[in-house]
Amino acid sequence: MMPLQQEPEGRLPARPPVVPFGMVAAGAWAWRVGLVLVVAGMLVWLLSYVTILVIPLMVAALIAALLRPVVRWLRRIGLPNGLAVAVTELGLLALVLGGLYVAGRQMVSGIADLSKQAVTGLIQIQAWLTSGPLGLSDNQIDTYLKDALDALQNNSSAILSKALGIGTGFGHFAAGLLLTLFILIFFLLEGDRIWSFVVGFFPHRARPAVDGAGRRGWLSLGNYVRVQILVAAVDAVGIGAGAAIIQVPLALPLGVLVFVGSFIPVVGALVTGAVAVLLALVANGWVNALIMLGIVLLVQQAESHLLQPFIMGRAVNLHPVAVILAVAAGSSVAGILGALFAVPVLAFANSFIRYIAQRGWTADPALAGLWGMPDGGAPASTAPPEGPSTGAPAEPLVPAEPAPSPDPATAPDPATAPAAPGGETGAPASTIPSEPPIPG
Repeated sequence: MMPLQQEPEGRLPARPPVVPFGMVAAGAWAWRVGLVLVVAGMLVWLLSYVTILVIPLMVAALIAALLRPVVRWLRRIGLPNGLAVAVTELGLLALVLGGLYVAGRQMVSGIADLSKQAVTGLIQIQAWLTSGPLGLSDNQIDTYLKDALDALQNNSSAILSKALGIGTGFGHFAAGLLLTLFILIFFLLEGDRIWSFVVGFFPHRARPAVDGAGRRGWLSLGNYVRVQILVAAVDAVGIGAGAAIIQVPLALPLGVLVFVGSFIPVVGALVTGAVAVLLALVANGWVNALIMLGIVLLVQQAESHLLQPFIMGRAVNLHPVAVILAVAAGSSVAGILGALFAVPVLAFANSFIRYIAQRGWTADPALAGLWGMPDGGAPASTAPPEGPSTGAPAEPLVPAEPAPSPDPATAPDPATAPAAPGGETGAPASTIPSEPPIPG
């Protein structure tokens, strides 16, 4: 029988901890997560005061992710960088303005017929009010209309203030549009230098990880914009063609509206679909409106069950539930703009965090020769890789220390020393560029 182990003199016996380990771990997680949420909330609060700068910057980033491959293609066929950027941006402006011009002409030519049909519909509604189950007289209808006009006159100041607010909003929109075009020029022209400047703010050891993660997020952003344009085009063609087949007026402007609204997930589809059904109701009656409602639901179901899961899901690697929650959170924080930017921001953050978590920069061929990384993409570290017996993690990326200066007394004669691969003096060429290219 083994003797009981006695505590050394002067030391109290060990006691079990008062707070369980699970509670300690939960507390450690709680204050860290709370601190992150507080900092994120403060950042959103501060950015809300400079929306006229933040929104054009984000819109320019989305457009630059879409147009960057076009600029690179123009440069490959021989155009200078500045001329390639000018051709790309002018082509984008011509395409957008041309589409708006054609849609505007269609709207101007069809608005007269639509107004006549609207008047006819109002007359039919008045006849139904008098001869239908309500049985209102003409005097009662006139009284209700007079009360409505009096309410408008009494609230004229509030209506005027709202109109002035809309005018101010249009002024901010024009200023933001000009700022977006100006920022887009420099994103396409000097994106390499801008990205190099941003990465340079981080410590040297973190630059390969930040650079690689930013490239991966940029690719996801470009994929999102291209796929979203495809989805919006399918919605616009489907609903616009259906409206034209059942002879709903303003089918082309309606298609343009659906195309623009499709960039706002969930919310845009509901609003543009309601406009299409209302237009069919006013122009052609309730039977035509029900047919238009069926067309809208068919197109939106095809988008939700075919395009979104198989195309958008693979492009940005986001689950539909994550998309819905992101749109809901963005709309609650920043309204329509929040719903517009929620999915691309989530796609960028998802790719960025996954890249960091998987240590993707240790074997990224896009970083070959950048930030001290060798051509093979492996980290420039002399530590041995993780072995199966020890299980020790690989050493983090550490920039190579410069070689010590040789002792003049023991240094070999340069005339008799063999030539090194780095040049005549034997010094290896530097592999750290000053301007790493931005991801395309």
